[in-house]
Amino acid sequence: MKLLWSPSSPYSSKVRMAAHFLGLKLNEIRVDTNTAPAILVENNPLGKIPTLLTDDGASVFDSVAIMHYFDRLAKGKLYPSKKGKRTDVEVLEALSDGICDCLLAIIYERRFRDEEKVHQPWIDRQWKKATSGLAHLSANLPKSAKKLNGGHLALAATLGYLDLRFKGQWEADHAPLIDWLAQFEKKFPAYQELKPSA
Repeated sequence: MKLLWSPSSPYSSKVRMAAHFLGLKLNEIRVDTNTAPAILVENNPLGKIPTLLTDDGASVFDSVAIMHYFDRLAKGKLYPSKKGKRTDVEVLEALSDGICDCLLAIIYERRFRDEEKVHQPWIDRQWKKATSGLAHLSANLPKSAKKLNGGHLALAATLGYLDLRFKGQWEADHAPLIDWLAQFEKKFPAYQELKPSA
């Protein structure tokens, strides 16, 4: 399998961590979405990462779809089998990804607009959503499980992205999440290698 990815992408980080956790071998191909490389746009009409190219020639895109594809390959080792617990994990993943959506909206607003056209109320709105999500997670930490799951990996990728792009802007208000991440890293030592990076 080939994974089209970028080091700074939290969604790429999540699926790379999942593959490592499950022992799945990936041929990782770094791509720059800004240059619209042929291998990406030919396999994902949205031109977004991560995109997985399977051994049988299929394209799987959107990190959630890739996570569920991995889960099927690994015979259910990434998500709980019990419906209630699985829903909890899927909601955790959705919340974590949603926070990343807001953070990326801030980054893109600043990066791709001329300085005088940056719309601060839009940035403030996205930041409020992100911090609201973090506050919810701090007050409702993921239930400890005997083994890691897709929700844990999504949250770890989100916290890694915050550390990469928003260092010093969130930690003071969310100490429980910092403690949670320290415990996660003990269970998943490859985190430092696979977290979002510049």
